[in-house]
Amino acid sequence: MKIRNIDHIGLAVKDLKVASEFYGNILGLELTSEEIMEEEGVKAVFYKIGQISLELLEPIREDCAIAKHLKTKGEGIQHIAFKVENVKEAIEELEKKNVWIINEAPRKGACGMSVSFLHPISAHGVLIELVEEVKD
Repeated sequence: MKIRNIDHIGLAVKDLKVASEFYGNILGLELTSEEIMEEEGVKAVFYKIGQISLELLEPIREDCAIAKHLKTKGEGIQHIAFKVENVKEAIEELEKKNVWIINEAPRKGACGMSVSFLHPISAHGVLIELVEEVKD
């Protein structure tokens, strides 16, 4: 598995409008995309900082992972995403190394990426997302 770079850092927020005021208007970060991910139960916006993005995530349902994160940990960093060359191959390699994979098969993530998550128990308390750009 080859990690190419940090793709983005995911932040759980209670209110995208309020958080966007800070990151977009006060800090002056560039808004690059907005998306509703019904299946995940979240609204997301991405702000670009150099080669890395901040993904702000607001729950749209009480039963989604972001809502649960907000209830137990509050607002803040929810995950770090590493860009890999091939998510499926990365999953296979990590499973052989006894890493706990939350999504044993890649699934569609934000911005059309192929994604999978590593459980924080295997990553010293950090939720890690593996992302791969899907070629059209």
